[in-house]
Amino acid sequence: MSQELDASRWTVDARKSAGILCRLGTQQKNAALRAMASALLAGKDEVLAANDGDLARAEADGVEPSRLDRLRLDSGRIDAMAQGLHDVAALADPVGETLQEWTRPDGLRISRVRVPFGVVLMIYEARPNVTVDATALAIKTGNAVILRGGRDAFATNAAIVRVLQRALCTTDVPPESITLITDLRRELVDSLIRMRDQIDLVIPRGGASLIQRVVSGALVPVLETGVGNCHIFIDRSADPDMAKSIVLNAKTQRPSVCNAAETLILHESFKSAWVLDLCKDLIAAGVELRVSKPLLTLLSPLIAENRPMIKEANEQDYAQEFLDLTLAVVQVESLEAALAHIARYGTKHSEAIITEDPECARVFMESVDAAVVYHNASTRFTDGFEFGFGAEIGISTQKLHARGPMGLPELTTYTYRVFGNGQTRA
Repeated sequence: MSQELDASRWTVDARKSAGILCRLGTQQKNAALRAMASALLAGKDEVLAANDGDLARAEADGVEPSRLDRLRLDSGRIDAMAQGLHDVAALADPVGETLQEWTRPDGLRISRVRVPFGVVLMIYEARPNVTVDATALAIKTGNAVILRGGRDAFATNAAIVRVLQRALCTTDVPPESITLITDLRRELVDSLIRMRDQIDLVIPRGGASLIQRVVSGALVPVLETGVGNCHIFIDRSADPDMAKSIVLNAKTQRPSVCNAAETLILHESFKSAWVLDLCKDLIAAGVELRVSKPLLTLLSPLIAENRPMIKEANEQDYAQEFLDLTLAVVQVESLEAALAHIARYGTKHSEAIITEDPECARVFMESVDAAVVYHNASTRFTDGFEFGFGAEIGISTQKLHARGPMGLPELTTYTYRVFGNGQTRA
């Protein structure tokens, strides 16, 4: 049996379900989301037991702490996942929204209306919350979703999908609207992402190698999420207390996620005492610093006390998405130099400037090419929930057809509906 035929078994039910979902009303879809939220809370012990097993296997395999953090669930995280389902249910349904309408001189009435994509393939790594977020957003927008999670989270994802499918059995949404792929061979993914006749959209979410594998091999349209080499630039006019608070939050609040800061850019006018104090606080929080050569001299008093925690940065450090308690630090002489550094090493994800100078803020925000640009705020807010989207399918760093945190509208396309009364073209 060929790989294409083997892969098609994962798409048949999803395709049928998409034909049903596109005709359901908002109330029917919301009822399904609320039923899934209740089932997730009721099935918490089942999901946590599966997650404990995944964590034990991952630890035995030597998985790094940052990936373990993304994999780990607890009661609070499951509560948050259930709340996310309720939040999505409370949002306006984009399906059926008329984006534009007009009447032509010949009397034809034309409207542009949001509609579902159909079947969405979600390929992601060890983050079980994505299983719930992707399902919630897909069902609300009338899409069937095929989930291909990472090997590390296999048992957890399977438990979550069992719980959600049981809930759907009591609703108008077919349980087959959610398909979890249990064959984890890479060759199967290679086949799925070429099935243009069965799958309408692929969304890869994970590390750079996963994303590039999908982008380079897909025939199905890809909505690309991106890695986050996020920068914070502390301008000469920055409020020192605000700057310190934002840097510590952006780096340490949850370092294993893509919107955590990875590089700190310091204007050289900042006094050495303040820079030393900031670096002391970062080291106290467990952050290892990779600093540019000029900063080594400035930080010499700290290096004597914390030698393993301060190293000279190399070219790779500036380009790295660390996803842990490591921070590259570079000193620049101007806003233009900061912009040049970001243009060279940034990944078009999230970039921030801390400044009290409105003109510097304007230039930074208009010059930086990124999905999200911040003035005096932490990069950690690049998140669908924080943006009020209820959940997110991912964060896009491309420019078509979506950019930044992607919620409900980004899981729709549109169709033109044309109404006539017998018109024919001359």
